[in-house]
Amino acid sequence: MGLAKVHSCAIRGLDGSLVEVEVDVSNAGIPGFFIVGLPDATVQEAKERVRAAIRNSGGMFPYKRVVVSLAPADVKKESSAYDLPIAVGVLLATGQVTAELDDTVLLGELGLDGVLRHTTGILPMVALAQACGIKQVYVPADDAGEAALVAGITVYPVPTLARLVHHLNSAGAAGSNGLAPEPYREQLFAADAPVGGLADLQEVRGQEHVKRALEVAAAGGHNMLMQGPPGSGKTLLARCLPSILPPMTRDEMLEVTKIYSVAGMLPTGQPLVRTRPFRAPHHTASHAALVGGGRQPRPGEITLAHRGVLFLDELLEFAGPALENLRQPLEDRIITITRVSGTLTFPASLMLIGACNPCPCGYYGDSQRACVCSAGTVTRYKKRLSGPLLDRIDIHAEVPRVPYEKLAGIGTGEPSAAVRARVEAARCVQQARLAGTGILTNSEMRPAEIRQFCALDTAGQALVKAAMRQLNLSARGYHRILKLARTIADLAGAHDIAAVYLAEALQYRAREAV
Repeated sequence: MGLAKVHSCAIRGLDGSLVEVEVDVSNAGIPGFFIVGLPDATVQEAKERVRAAIRNSGGMFPYKRVVVSLAPADVKKESSAYDLPIAVGVLLATGQVTAELDDTVLLGELGLDGVLRHTTGILPMVALAQACGIKQVYVPADDAGEAALVAGITVYPVPTLARLVHHLNSAGAAGSNGLAPEPYREQLFAADAPVGGLADLQEVRGQEHVKRALEVAAAGGHNMLMQGPPGSGKTLLARCLPSILPPMTRDEMLEVTKIYSVAGMLPTGQPLVRTRPFRAPHHTASHAALVGGGRQPRPGEITLAHRGVLFLDELLEFAGPALENLRQPLEDRIITITRVSGTLTFPASLMLIGACNPCPCGYYGDSQRACVCSAGTVTRYKKRLSGPLLDRIDIHAEVPRVPYEKLAGIGTGEPSAAVRARVEAARCVQQARLAGTGILTNSEMRPAEIRQFCALDTAGQALVKAAMRQLNLSARGYHRILKLARTIADLAGAHDIAAVYLAEALQYRAREAV
């Protein structure tokens, strides 16, 4: 009997932290299996999984006093990923495995038969291991593709505990009869994501001005609010937005994949998220569902929409406190969650697209159907969206009823592919201009970048001055007008912000409280 040490990882937010798994097997004291180091219920239940997995894999679980320590002891451990390192630690301590594992991390949940099962959070844990100088990592076979996204580390896909024991005892020697796992060969993933299967703008009849607003929003990453009667096409227009957004870069794919890995939402057989997220939570979504939460906070809808779109249909039906939670993420591009256990920060660089009716019945201001709501009811309904939140929305678009002639027409509008080409060209201009600032789109520009890249001529200054007086623009509203005008100029291929681009940007501002 003896002492063994192996390495694993813990997840905190979207990052990992290295965990040392120490296993002591001795004859001293009453026989039992004990896990210490702030384990949660999932980790405590590993005792039964490990015991059965070792026995059913041809090994022997010692009838001794087995103590497992997960260090550092002040970090909460909550994951089934500790099953494999605990099992290997027991086998090392009892002499059933002979291998040097100082530069190795072990991750994975064990079935009672010793089969390695899919485990969440593999990508951030492997990234942490690589950053700590770990040379190799053993993960469930189903998660090898995800782990291999991290460059500079050897990934071994492990189908069962028995095969891993055979591999470790043979030290990967030749002649293993195919029982030992081989290093995973990283698959190459194309940088361009497919856009097929998405709603196409050419299927939307009419609403040309709203399509233009969507193009501007996509080009600069701006937030947008659509208001109109039921059935006017607000939801369809929003669902067309992903079809005109440029594909994600490799770094963006890895950012999003890490989020979905921690949330346990990676699609089966797709270790890399290649398309921009489009999240559309129901209006009954709670505070925790939007922001994230739990004893150890997990990403909410705001973070799941990172590098993509958060679409809030029936915006004014959301609970007021839930909507107000959007203020800080829309401004700072991050969301900070504070719990007793500590403070975590999640990324939240997203486009907010909202859609709402003008009143509870939906027909206030409609040209063909009378509104049955009283003036007070309409006012109270509009006040559900606060001024500070409205101020963070760059584009306000009215979506009127579509006339019969447009609906029954046989022609189609401009396809999303053509719009996407213009959006990509505008994004390329922005990336070249903002190179070295850590900013990707015009909507993310800070005051320093606005001052440098959004200079106005005399006519433009006069126009903005008059607009600030008539629209009562705040300092934030003033900056957002300049950023929006910069995007419109980029779409037009113009170097300077002319008055015509400012005029279009100003027409997208709300004239009254929604």
